[in-house]
Amino acid sequence: MYTVYFSILALLSSSAQGRDITFPPVNPLIGSANQAFLNGQLEEIDVATGSNFAGLTTFANLPYVQCLSAEKNIEKYDVAFMGAPFDTGVTSRPGARFGPGGIRAGSIRISPDFAWSVYTGENTFKKWARIVDCGDAPLTHLDNTLALKQLGKAHQVISGRPGNSSVFSTPRIIMLGGDHTTTLAALRSTFDRWGQVSVIHFDSHLDTWDPEVLGGGISHYAGVNHGTFLHVAHEEGLIKNTSIHAGIRAPMARRKGDLRNDVRCGFDIVKARDIDRIGVSGIVEKLKKRVEGSKVYISVDIDVLDPAFAPGKITMSAFRR
Repeated sequence: MYTVYFSILALLSSSAQGRDITFPPVNPLIGSANQAFLNGQLEEIDVATGSNFAGLTTFANLPYVQCLSAEKNIEKYDVAFMGAPFDTGVTSRPGARFGPGGIRAGSIRISPDFAWSVYTGENTFKKWARIVDCGDAPLTHLDNTLALKQLGKAHQVISGRPGNSSVFSTPRIIMLGGDHTTTLAALRSTFDRWGQVSVIHFDSHLDTWDPEVLGGGISHYAGVNHGTFLHVAHEEGLIKNTSIHAGIRAPMARRKGDLRNDVRCGFDIVKARDIDRIGVSGIVEKLKKRVEGSKVYISVDIDVLDPAFAPGKITMSAFRR
């Protein structure tokens, strides 16, 4: 192995003697900075290497910005990805604290320079918004209540920065990973800045369970979890009664009581099998009609997918056909 390796180096060295080595035109997979370095136009390689597999692992190789820094004059942005490494609100399969890192690793082959749509000819990363990765919120894994407060503070700081574009003055946040309890912190922060919002909730479970049914019978602390956060959000007055679920198919704890409580919390339901009856376009129209005229928070639980495509989910319900 080593002999072959050094033989290749020797071959390259000997072939370079007496003549200049030239490289092909700029390759978008390499990047102009790397290409210039290879061509000898730069004495030092640029910090932005252009390599999808080098440096910090950010979502889709977006620029990293220290959004939680105490410094006021940091780079401006319009859309911020933020990780929420939290999973102590689950009833099964902890591990979602590693979700932000997993999502970023899964996006490593995406890059803003190589993201032009074959369908529309547009590049989401190069439109009006400057999109960045703010890293992860620093959350304790020993106290759910405190961690949610820390996450809420991180949301407030990131959304409190001035936007880069004239389109929106307040940056938007896309939260990665964590168990679904993290949505409660996000809704609290959203309410502080925009008031009540309608929620479009993609999930196989209702997540409006009364804490007395799921966890709260033990303690108040246990009652705030990944199956009750929308109930708690309703009780705190964070969401409107024009919210809606999409993809519901999981079993309930109470035959009719769970559905009555769901309505009380302001939700309508699009069930998983509705896609067979009204199709994707019909579901989209129903969601849009439900939240029309209000600000919207979108939350997606991966178990809205068929279990065949998301086998490692925290709680998984069979797709009953």
